[in-house]
Amino acid sequence: MDFYLPENNPVAAKDTISNLWSKYFPYWPFYLLLLILFLCAAWFYLQKTAPLYEATATILIKDEKKGIDDSRMMESLNVLSTKKIVENEVEVLASRSLMEEVVAKLALYAPVFKKSKWRSVSAYAASPVRVEVQDPESIIENPSIDFSFDTTKQVVTVGGYGFPIGVWVNTQYGNLKFTRSEKKTTLHEGAFYFSLLKPQRVVDELMKRLDASPSNKLSTVINLKLKNESAPLAEDILNQLIQQYNQASLNNKNLLAATTLSFVQERLDFVGRHLDSIEKRIEQYKSKQGAVDISAQSKLFLENVSANDQKLANMNMQLAALQQVEKYLLSKDKTGIVPSTLDDPLSLLPTMLKKLNEVELEKEKLRKTTAENNSMMTALNDQAAKLTASISENVQSQRKNLEASKANLSATNSSYSSLLQTIPQKERDLVEISRQQNIENNIYSFLLQKREEAALSHSSTVADNRLIDKAKSSLLPVSPNKILVYLVAIVCSIGTGLLIITVKELFNNRILYRSEIENLTAATVLGEISFSKSANSFVFSEAASGRVAEQFRKLRASLKSLGLGTTGKSILITSTIANDGKSFITANLGHSLALSGKKVVLIDADLINPSLTGNFNIHQDRGLSNYLDGNQTPNQFICASGIHDNLFLVPAGAPPLNPSELLLNGKMEELIRYLSDNFDFILVDTAPVSAKSDAYSLSPLCHATIYVIRHAHTPRPAIEKLDKVNRVNELKNMAIVFNGIQTRGFGSDVYGQDQGYGHA
Repeated sequence: MDFYLPENNPVAAKDTISNLWSKYFPYWPFYLLLLILFLCAAWFYLQKTAPLYEATATILIKDEKKGIDDSRMMESLNVLSTKKIVENEVEVLASRSLMEEVVAKLALYAPVFKKSKWRSVSAYAASPVRVEVQDPESIIENPSIDFSFDTTKQVVTVGGYGFPIGVWVNTQYGNLKFTRSEKKTTLHEGAFYFSLLKPQRVVDELMKRLDASPSNKLSTVINLKLKNESAPLAEDILNQLIQQYNQASLNNKNLLAATTLSFVQERLDFVGRHLDSIEKRIEQYKSKQGAVDISAQSKLFLENVSANDQKLANMNMQLAALQQVEKYLLSKDKTGIVPSTLDDPLSLLPTMLKKLNEVELEKEKLRKTTAENNSMMTALNDQAAKLTASISENVQSQRKNLEASKANLSATNSSYSSLLQTIPQKERDLVEISRQQNIENNIYSFLLQKREEAALSHSSTVADNRLIDKAKSSLLPVSPNKILVYLVAIVCSIGTGLLIITVKELFNNRILYRSEIENLTAATVLGEISFSKSANSFVFSEAASGRVAEQFRKLRASLKSLGLGTTGKSILITSTIANDGKSFITANLGHSLALSGKKVVLIDADLINPSLTGNFNIHQDRGLSNYLDGNQTPNQFICASGIHDNLFLVPAGAPPLNPSELLLNGKMEELIRYLSDNFDFILVDTAPVSAKSDAYSLSPLCHATIYVIRHAHTPRPAIEKLDKVNRVNELKNMAIVFNGIQTRGFGSDVYGQDQGYGHA
């Protein structure tokens, strides 16, 4: 039954709470049993479930987007450093390739366990030895392989065979190596065993437990969390993961530096050979021609020509660099970098090349962990294509500008060359050779500088991130939460109990509560009679002091509300179906009235299935049916009840063939008038309304009708239609008695109020 708490109505709220309490509290032993069962289940779950410890670590990533960058000095020393994006580095840290390296380094494919009473416990920090497999990919999984370790002989026994420590041995489980555990522990007692698992299975499980995320949107700090049964193992996994991440970053950076260094060295060798050739020419020229010092005019001219030639040389270098850039754009492998030899601070080409190289490196990282059709990989491919197109366009533009400038300078030098004809041939030849020497010297110095810059970044041992906190596990397990588990068990036990009781009553189609009667019909509930376990139909006696006896006294007093006791004397008693207790109510109410000094007669008007007479242990063939058939007078069949001097009985008599027609022949009205003259109360027990129409025929002859509804027996649909039926076939002055009310669950009488269904 649904309840609600009315707003701003403390009285109604109190009644609702009281109803809820009386509805569910009587089943408290059932709740207690469920609570014990759920608590036992929770305890067993905690015994079988391994506690998990959580290790945490934090690292700082240099992200140019969020303001984290090297100092100027460090930037000048590390010209090949690449900028990182925090979101991308999170994906790299959680990548399968790094976790595979961790599993291989720590030999997590062969975990060691220690047997205990309820479950197997990780012996990572307690095992005396560590197990390694020579070829982890060829592992045949085995969940349990027992072993023992002899500390004196330094021998591991597996399957009855002894194996030495520190060497590869051939066993029935593959080529294994047993090494002494690096963990400082003395807990070597107990039975140990190790498992052999596919590395991929271990990697998948660790990736599920790993949580890598930025601390917040504006921060470049990445928080790493991992849960594991062994706190030391969780710490080692995170530390090893960070170590592998740093090593991968160093490898990528060193690969970039090596590629750049190789390119610069190639150019440096070429320029060096050219410079040696020029110096030899100068030496040969001077010794052969006996050249003298250049005049002041020649010096001034030489300076102008040298300046133009320097510009031409720079342009040639730039054109050569542009050619290398074009080769780089056409190459498939762009993980290297073309070093910038352009000194123009306004040129965007070095920046665009560096950005393209960073994108290619990001693609290379993601290709190890994601598919080609991944959204991030697609975005990087689009970005690389756009950068390549932009760089190509920039190269073509610069090439055109350089060619135009070169043509202009060549024309200027041609004019200067014509002037050289006025200078002595020897001096002019010497000037030209010296000019070439100066150009090659400048180029050689520039390449030496670039080589040193690349060498500074090559073979670097410092990663581009900083470790803030090494992995540290929690002192206490974070899962399962014992308090939470027991709390859930308590809540589930109560909820299960409430659900079972509610569902049980929800599917019950019988009347259970007085409130149901009051909601379904407008008739007044005259009284309530509790269930009686007595085999005797009479629970009322002159000295009776029980609950049911007192309820009949209240029912007797309530008859005044129906106008009975003064002018009204006759009461029709009926019910919906058989066994609702109408005969029980008739007999005991009559007995109660007789004890109060009233002269009472009971009429057993259920001619087909009479039961009232049997309650008095009276066996008489003559009765109401004989009178209605015209063969008897009232004095011939009215008999004493044998229970009290004031209580009399009209038996049903012999079963007639047409009981309904007999009740309508008019003699029943004469009988009631006769009895009204001789008795104070007349109680007519008639057939149920669902079986016969007798009650509707007799109701007009009586002053009031008591409609008996029995707890957990009378169908609810019949009461739902009671008012509608009563408007067509009226039961005169009807009131209801709720009969046979039983206590709910293990409820009992508390301070005089029954914790039963009837009061819910």
